[in-house]
Amino acid sequence: MHLMLRVAALAVSVISMILPCAAIAQEYPSRPVKVIVPFGAGGPADIYARIIAQHLGDALKQPFVVENRPGAGAVVGTDAVAKAEPDGYTLLLMSNTHTTNESLIPNKPYDLMRDFAPVSPINSSDLLMVTHPSTGVKNLQEFIALLKKEPGKLNYASSGPGTPYHMAGELFKAMSGTDIVHIPHKSSGDMRSSVMGGHVQMMFDAITVMAEGVKSSQLVALGTTGTQRSSVMPDVPTVAEAGVPGFEATIWLGVMAPAKTPKPIVDKLNTEIIKIMNRPDVKEAWAKQGAVPMPMSPADFDKYLRKDIEKWAQVVKVSGAKLE
Repeated sequence: MHLMLRVAALAVSVISMILPCAAIAQEYPSRPVKVIVPFGAGGPADIYARIIAQHLGDALKQPFVVENRPGAGAVVGTDAVAKAEPDGYTLLLMSNTHTTNESLIPNKPYDLMRDFAPVSPINSSDLLMVTHPSTGVKNLQEFIALLKKEPGKLNYASSGPGTPYHMAGELFKAMSGTDIVHIPHKSSGDMRSSVMGGHVQMMFDAITVMAEGVKSSQLVALGTTGTQRSSVMPDVPTVAEAGVPGFEATIWLGVMAPAKTPKPIVDKLNTEIIKIMNRPDVKEAWAKQGAVPMPMSPADFDKYLRKDIEKWAQVVKVSGAKLE
């Protein structure tokens, strides 16, 4: 009799814990959700944040509002999310800038894996290494020769310390044995303006937003950064095959929430984001842009993030990358 009473009490206890969680997931969202992008407008993070936000809003019947808060290598906007209520109504659109910053910026006001809950990756894409036509080079070998002829006299642009563009540049320097000066900018838009205007000679940028600049002859493509040629620009060799064997760098995007956000909300967002990735129209559009969907569970995304933090810690160490 006593055993039956204990079992019954345990069952009531379990049910009492499950029902509030189920109610939270069912009711969420009941008001607009803010998606903070800690990067400037016009870059891949901003573009894909708006695509995801639109589809989430349509599916969950509440607006998902994108807010750009760039600054300090993504630290400003990220810190705002870390300090937000863990209720699912403030989300972070992040990238591998964040996993790099874990070793590049040790004194941040937050810790990525302590202060955030992984929700879902979104997609990944290759970068495109480009130079302004005024350099007079037509391929990567010629550009490397120019750098070695004039060490420390040419510059490369990034959208800030720790960004994939910065780390690709530092990795290139280390692996090619060249000396090119890093010029950080406040946003990817500023970075592009500098290079397209001829003020800075080179940059790595997402192929999803830079392909048109090459096709219109505003820039010269030196190489793509994946392990294989990009389907978007198949005539452009990879950096590895063009002159820097073993070189690889990509940009990926994801969504995180403040730590202690209820698991049912995290799971619901994950489910909906994966549904978006699996839409035929989204798949087709992303394929044309060179973006590859990255469906993962929150647990698998957690593991992916931890491995990426380790990977970029090694790149920071080998390249000697520092904050300017």
